[in-house]
Amino acid sequence: MCKRRLQRSKAYDVDKLFNIPIQDKIAKCKFHHMKLVLAIVICGVFATVLYLPTVYHHEHVSPPVSQPNFVSRFDPRYISSLNISWEEIKKVIGTISGNKKFHSIGLLNLNKIETDHWKQLTPNSDHTVLHLDYVEKNVTWDTLYPEWIDEEQEDEIPVCPSLPKIEEPKKRLDLIIIKLPCRDHEANWSRDVARLHLQLATAQLAVSSEGYQPVHLLFVTKCFPIPNLFSCKELVLREGNMWLYKPILHTLGAKLRLPVGSCELALPFKPKEQGQSGNSHREAYATILHSAHVYVCGAIAAARSIRMTGSTRDLILLVDETISKYHRSGLEAAGWKIRTIQRIRNPKAEKNAYNEWNYSKFRLWQLADYDKVIFIDADLLVLRNIDFLFSMPEISATGNNGSLFNSGVMVIEPSNCTFQLLMDHITEIDSYNGGDQGYLNEIFTWWHRIPRHMNFLKNFWSGDDEAVKAKKTRLFGAEPPILYVLHYLGFKPWMCFRDYDCNWNVDFMQEFASDVAHEKWWKVHDEMPGELQQFCMLRTKEKAQLEWHRREAEKGKYADGHWRRKVKDPRLKKCVDKFCSWKDMLRHWGETNWTNDAFSAPSPPYITKASLSGL
Repeated sequence: MCKRRLQRSKAYDVDKLFNIPIQDKIAKCKFHHMKLVLAIVICGVFATVLYLPTVYHHEHVSPPVSQPNFVSRFDPRYISSLNISWEEIKKVIGTISGNKKFHSIGLLNLNKIETDHWKQLTPNSDHTVLHLDYVEKNVTWDTLYPEWIDEEQEDEIPVCPSLPKIEEPKKRLDLIIIKLPCRDHEANWSRDVARLHLQLATAQLAVSSEGYQPVHLLFVTKCFPIPNLFSCKELVLREGNMWLYKPILHTLGAKLRLPVGSCELALPFKPKEQGQSGNSHREAYATILHSAHVYVCGAIAAARSIRMTGSTRDLILLVDETISKYHRSGLEAAGWKIRTIQRIRNPKAEKNAYNEWNYSKFRLWQLADYDKVIFIDADLLVLRNIDFLFSMPEISATGNNGSLFNSGVMVIEPSNCTFQLLMDHITEIDSYNGGDQGYLNEIFTWWHRIPRHMNFLKNFWSGDDEAVKAKKTRLFGAEPPILYVLHYLGFKPWMCFRDYDCNWNVDFMQEFASDVAHEKWWKVHDEMPGELQQFCMLRTKEKAQLEWHRREAEKGKYADGHWRRKVKDPRLKKCVDKFCSWKDMLRHWGETNWTNDAFSAPSPPYITKASLSGL
């Protein structure tokens, strides 16, 4: 550039104007620009070396040693801007070491200044800077947790993208320090591929160091580590942004053998149903009822279905004070062990909304006298034994939509500290659907996919063609059962006429309608003793509501024609309320002078403890 300018300047005798020799101009121009460029390069190199985390990226073809590729060593996904509090570090180290010295310390994702500081803090230890290749940038959370995979492997075999394994040192580590990125000001901070990669690599290092002496993990992060990978029961100490764990290594190793995400099944599509898990006395099925006695019948049928599959595990039912003694007596007779809880209000729900109290589900984690719990919603039937799910870790569940799991059937590991974690964040974390399922998906973003046959939703998606609908219908009615769990969405079977699925009578609910699935539920109902069937009676208001919907379907001349059927449900002639004329109520439908009383004076007597053994 200088030469070109000088050549142009000769034509205009610019050198004469300024009285500067051409040679001097060339020299000054050269040195001025060269100094500037050289200064920029030196500063850039110095800053890169100084602040570079010790996550190291190897190219497929390694560059020559004499020409290090600094650009390839930088990936902003792995960078943590958190300033380390060395006072907090000293407290943590003092807690676990005492007079004992760490023989070998591993350092992961720390910059050079932080690494040097660690060496000064523990001068008698052998320090190893750990190297980890970056994950490819085309690996996103959606590729690790796809909405759908071919579980039956009819068209393809689903495979998870690989995350580079950490380069294990040829020595045992006593302490591993990891600095995790946490973009807590951003949405989905926990769905961070780099953050997940670092934690899985840390777990791999810990397992490889298993021996007679414990391995400690110290996470430096503002946000909590993955709670179902590094259990809070293994948390030794938390000091500010320092999280110190002493993991149970054989348990951690079992978790590492699972697929990295939900891009593969964590359990075979056809598992061995007789597979044994751990201590059966420390395992239970559980559900919860709060603020809605209408699910009592469903919970009774669910318990009956579990016992019909041959399972002998405990059945635990959490109820609040709104569930009456009358209903509790029926639930106990069905086999549920009742535990009374205080409801937990969703702080972001409106008063009297459907989701106002559904955070009460967090109480499940307080069942600390059990190691594993399979939670089931009260609106499902267990058609085949699923005791083998007790061998799965927290959280194992079926996919729902996007990268999310469905909480209708899920394996959890109760602990009071996990319950406290859930409670600590209810005001800051938003649920995508306003309910407990959305909230749990924000806490447990690392989950394991089980086949959808273990929580098969009773509905027909708008995109289902006739072949898919026919296949679902065959699955609903198969004998012996093919599905393990059938989950009833929409209007529940016990809240409909037994003659047909009342979802047919409401246009926007017809996607949940299936007479075959409806009949499957009623078969289980008919296996129940008469004393338990009384808890599935229809209230007067419910009878009027059903008939009103039937008449609306008749007016609309719905093509399915269910509204033409003559209803013979014997429950229409049995009254369990003070006010029994549902036809009179229907005449005044929509007015405000009709009763909305609950079972204030149930006609059947309570089931006493003396009669429980007979059921």
